[in-house]
Amino acid sequence: MAPPRMVPALADVLLEEIFVRIDSPADLARASTACVAFHRLITDPSFLRRYRSLHPPLLLGFLDFDGCGFRPPDETHPSAALARAIARTTDLTFNGYYPRAAGAYWQLWDIRDGRVLFKSGPEDDNEVITEFAVCDPLARRCLQLPPIPNALLASVQVQKQYFEGSDAALVPSGEEDDDTSFRVIARMDFIEKVVAFVFSSDAWRWSVGTSISWYALSLPRGYDEMSWTADYAYGCFYWKFADLNGCLKLDMSSMEFSTVDLLPGFDFDMNFFTIVEAGEGRLGIFTLTNNDTSLCYCTVRQNGGERSDQLNLGDKIPLPAGLSSHPGLGLLLRHAAGVELGDDTGV
Repeated sequence: MAPPRMVPALADVLLEEIFVRIDSPADLARASTACVAFHRLITDPSFLRRYRSLHPPLLLGFLDFDGCGFRPPDETHPSAALARAIARTTDLTFNGYYPRAAGAYWQLWDIRDGRVLFKSGPEDDNEVITEFAVCDPLARRCLQLPPIPNALLASVQVQKQYFEGSDAALVPSGEEDDDTSFRVIARMDFIEKVVAFVFSSDAWRWSVGTSISWYALSLPRGYDEMSWTADYAYGCFYWKFADLNGCLKLDMSSMEFSTVDLLPGFDFDMNFFTIVEAGEGRLGIFTLTNNDTSLCYCTVRQNGGERSDQLNLGDKIPLPAGLSSHPGLGLLLRHAAGVELGDDTGV
């Protein structure tokens, strides 16, 4: 008597549990070519999101803010060969396929989930910066986002306020997000308030995320002493204050601005300051100390309010003599899966 056939749905579940345990993205890509059923399972967006959550992406190198191009990792790095292959087949200078409007200057601004965000500066210092573009370097595609409508500015009563400056970032994709969709957060600073606008590729429009007055944040009117790029950890964006030992925090789940004290007495250099997830809800902070001769790492546990506590100082790592440091030099470029998986390949 022939053994009973396995229920197809159960077979898919077992195969997924096997595939998700494959450590190498290259091996996973090869498995996807074995048969149609394997390819269907491995290229399913829900499986790929799960796989990426369990297997950190590989380091490919760095993209410079200043337009110097791609910097691959050292030859001894495990992903050096992959980085060379990507560099040979991909135009990481973005020449020829990002917007080149007359008089516009496009600057590389952020990288996340396989996409690169470009930001264009205005000719007039008081003009609201509304020009953004999102590129996929592997597919050589670029989408220029529509400007923030005047009606949206009017809805938060800033259309006649003096414009102080802005920042923008790609919002990390959630587990349930479609791989083809993305969001951009734009922080706009005006004389009376700070506003967060959110762009959704699904709706293809901007909306108001939140706004708050500088007074409500206990900051001076027209405050503009903040870091020019954001860090992201545990669902929140952080911008370091230049003259205060703290950060402006934007919680993306509650869509609320607040200020966070990073504990007085510890010297943070805003130009060389990065917040990361340190595990167990703690914030990890990298900064340069001792006249930029050492790299310091510490962890901070927040108590749920505006003040942080339990500062744990880590090691101070001496930097090589004569090392030239440049704030905001580059953005980390990472690779999430083998190029054989097509559009799911990420940087």
